[in-house]
Amino acid sequence: MREMMAQMLTLEGFDAGTAANGRDALQYLQQGDLPELILLDLMMPVMDGWEFRRLQQEDPALAKLPVIVLSALDPTRAAEFGDAVVLTKPLDFDRLLGLVRQYCEDPARDQN
Repeated sequence: MREMMAQMLTLEGFDAGTAANGRDALQYLQQGDLPELILLDLMMPVMDGWEFRRLQQEDPALAKLPVIVLSALDPTRAAEFGDAVVLTKPLDFDRLLGLVRQYCEDPARDQN
């Protein structure tokens, strides 16, 4: 699923990178080349999305990165992710692409 999502975003003109788990994602982000947006699945090996999100929010350099959570999560638990957008599975790919465009192509974000 991760590779399919990256391929779909690449075909839509975005530069998409992937990480197999939350620990790898944090290591990638801490190298300093920050993305405009994080797509986060909750069910990952090694470090799940819950732990990743907690550690991401604790790191001042990473805390402001926008996050879209992709999960079969009960929508009533969405508040646990703060300002992250939560999309439930099965995914509405048109909505996902719309959100990615909003975060990655919005010129107003470049001024902040």
